Amino acid sequence: MTDLVSLRVNGADYAGWLDVEITAGIERQARDFKLSITRSWPNAPANVRRVKQGDLCELYIGADKVLTGFVDAMPIGYTGTSISLSITGRSKTADLVDCSADFGSGQWRNRKIEKIAADLASSYGIKVITDIDTGALISDHQIDTGETAFESIGRLLLLRQMLSTDDAEGNLHLISAGSGGLANTALVFGKNVLAASIGNDYKDVFSDYVVKGQRAGNDYDSAESVASVSAVASDTTLARHRKTIIMLNGNATQQDCSQRARYERLYRAAKAIETVYTVQGWRQDDGSLWRPNQMVSVSDPIIGFERTLLITEVSYRISESDGTTCDIKVAPKEGFIPSPEVAKKESDKKSGKASTDWPDVKAAT
Repeated sequence: MTDLVSLRVNGADYAGWLDVEITAGIERQARDFKLSITRSWPNAPANVRRVKQGDLCELYIGADKVLTGFVDAMPIGYTGTSISLSITGRSKTADLVDCSADFGSGQWRNRKIEKIAADLASSYGIKVITDIDTGALISDHQIDTGETAFESIGRLLLLRQMLSTDDAEGNLHLISAGSGGLANTALVFGKNVLAASIGNDYKDVFSDYVVKGQRAGNDYDSAESVASVSAVASDTTLARHRKTIIMLNGNATQQDCSQRARYERLYRAAKAIETVYTVQGWRQDDGSLWRPNQMVSVSDPIIGFERTLLITEVSYRISESDGTTCDIKVAPKEGFIPSPEVAKKESDKKSGKASTDWPDVKAAT
């Protein structure tokens, strides 16, 4: 299967790129690309100059569309003997990342997260697709002056520890970790792994995650209970005491604090051992592209993995020195899934079980 990289702009396809970098990931709201070509004078690729900043574009690897977005920049460099032309761009969702939140009155009451996100995204012509149950209605959400559209959406997602990313069509996609299924090909040391690197960086990992917030009360609440709610999750794998306090914005409940504390503990531990594997080529054994949000079996005695991990990011690359390679970033899936509170809500209601009764999370004192 061909892996010809072609950029379609204004009905014309541009190919023959000598340097390619295309990156997508479950924590990226806008996938991006950089395509470059260098030629000797006088045989410079002048036709590429027809592409303009702001042009709508579609990027393909073979027959697979991998990005729909806009051209951001067209850097040009030359010497006395050669000229280098590049095109960089991002998904349509980049406008949500760059541009200010702007919709109606800027306030929502008793709305689902996906409805608020769709309203904010509609200002920039972006469609929102939801694959998950986003939980209960949001009682009150307001745009903070100066925040971007995605910063406003992101505050909602963080409240429920939910993931969003873009897709190949330029939509904003609310996803669940690992919903891309199991990769056809495993990553195996000594077989298809060309290189690997792990940060093993624990500077953002703590022994205690204390989450605090304030909640709105009613006529039966005491002033003390209304003023503050909090929870703490502990990581017993750390040898020394390291405490961090996280404040929740807006109205918060005990449940919100418990969920966030548990999420922070799992997420930070997963990020500490996030690992990048480099393989030759961009496709798996069945011909499908390596894609983010798939699960992949990893066998690596050097780093110490013998388990199935989540692909958090993929970078497709072409370079003169390394040829066609794919960087695959992986991490434990449990660091990217919501607290059990969201997934268990309905079953807990039916059983009468206290859904916040987790041994690793308790009310802070």
